[in-house]
Amino acid sequence: MSQTAWDRATAGLTAPLAVVDLNAFDANADDLVRRAAGTPIRLASKSLRCRALVERALAHEGFRGVMAYAVAEALWLVDNGVEDVFVAYPSVDRVALQRLRSDEHAARRICVAIDSTEHVDLLAGIPGNEPVRVAVDVDASLRVGPVHLGVRRSPLRTPKQAAAVARHAIRLGMQVVGVMFYDAQVAGMPDSRVLDAVKSRSMAQLRERRGPVVAAIRDAVDGHGAIEFVNGGGTGSLDLLHDDPVLTELAAGSGLYGPGLFDGYRSFRPRHAAAYAIPVVRRPARSIATGFSGGYHASGPADAKRLPTLVDRGLSLLRSEGAGEVQTPVRGSSAKDLRLGDRIWLRHAKAGELAERFDAFHLVRGDRYVEATPTYRGEGKNFG
Repeated sequence: MSQTAWDRATAGLTAPLAVVDLNAFDANADDLVRRAAGTPIRLASKSLRCRALVERALAHEGFRGVMAYAVAEALWLVDNGVEDVFVAYPSVDRVALQRLRSDEHAARRICVAIDSTEHVDLLAGIPGNEPVRVAVDVDASLRVGPVHLGVRRSPLRTPKQAAAVARHAIRLGMQVVGVMFYDAQVAGMPDSRVLDAVKSRSMAQLRERRGPVVAAIRDAVDGHGAIEFVNGGGTGSLDLLHDDPVLTELAAGSGLYGPGLFDGYRSFRPRHAAAYAIPVVRRPARSIATGFSGGYHASGPADAKRLPTLVDRGLSLLRSEGAGEVQTPVRGSSAKDLRLGDRIWLRHAKAGELAERFDAFHLVRGDRYVEATPTYRGEGKNFG
């Protein structure tokens, strides 16, 4: 990664702008496939939010299917040629769900996550003639006594709980075709001595739990279809899960862009494929330069890890202002050399959220400009 190369590639463009370096993107795709070691990867579209790059990733051998985050998004992707979409988050979007239940082409290609009988009842009440394909989302957090380590997602944890939801879905005419376990406390956390212990214990507990849960769901589905996929993992846990005999596929997406939050991993190092540039518009002090635009904070806990990362290590954000609102001041040894109109390059802490700030990504290969391609936002799409 070279900000000098990106400056040359985009010299004729007006900043703020965002780039995706295809050399790094493709290398990251190859590395994800290597780490998955033969287990197919379902692409997490929320981590890209750019249809052309979704298509590019799916063209890599080793990727199979999309993991979407909204039913409306899944419908749009299917309309544009994607053949296999799993919506990994429960939906109450009645408009999108009604279209799903009324569109045979889409209904055969889209699967929706469920994690409660209440949600199953809601889906069953949506008008339409097409059966809904569903996957049971099972809690994959680590429990140590009363301590919960991981995200708060599904209320389903035991084989009995998961099978009960599957049976209820079948009774109401749905097709149970998948199971999902997302280990956020492993896939989404950087490496450290303390966290490594958490990850190790999580993996051991999950390997014990996953088989009985999936077996119970298969028993519930027996005679009413078949389980087509069992999904697990994320960019940060591919190499820990690829040999789990229960999983038929893994999930990943963020590793294609290599955002700032992945800088803390030791087990793998994605190339920095996505970045954005803001132009210098002020010089309030000799060691401070101010760039136009700001507010590029990532979602999650409000801490410094959610701030963007300066590509130039001779620059840093001001503690008192952070990433700013409509301007971003930076300081450091490199600031004194910046002039009005020069660019400050940064990397978002997360992956796909960068696309919500730009209508297009400028695709480059090192210092060579390739083309501009619209983000979801650039195609007029915002799925929440």
